[in-house]
Amino acid sequence: MRRLAAVLLVFALAGCGSGDPPVSEPGSHAKPPPTPVTHEGHTLACGPTDVRLPAMREGLTRRGSFARLESLTRRLDVDGLIWRENDEELYVGVVCGVRTAEQFATLVARSTLTVYKGRPALRWTTRTGLRNFMWLERPGTAVYIGATPGLTGEIRRIAARVALSPAP
Repeated sequence: MRRLAAVLLVFALAGCGSGDPPVSEPGSHAKPPPTPVTHEGHTLACGPTDVRLPAMREGLTRRGSFARLESLTRRLDVDGLIWRENDEELYVGVVCGVRTAEQFATLVARSTLTVYKGRPALRWTTRTGLRNFMWLERPGTAVYIGATPGLTGEIRRIAARVALSPAP
């Protein structure tokens, strides 16, 4: 049965999306490109793996951190930062401890399984309208980005610029 689940997961991942993180829901209007980046980047860690975040664009103010994602189906170590612009919020973090694609695929109920840069990825929207995107960057380290509707354009920009330390 486990082998069948793994085969099904491989087929599901092979047939998923374009590999780009979601920017907006179908039918919504495109947003203008973000303003130039002017703030210093940050680093988050999952064990020995450092995840370097890109600098946040002008207008976003650091507003705290988070250590839990309510959408996860099980407790995992989470390390994240929050930025704010007016009433909009942006969440960027790491989820530590998921080792396999099979484990990752079951992390968020009612999420869409897709692929980002050849790696398993999940996207989902919460009841409050927060748009979420997460991919398994390497065994043990998933990268998470969430944004309220006014900042969803930042998801793609941030995801494209995340960098990891060399593999341990």
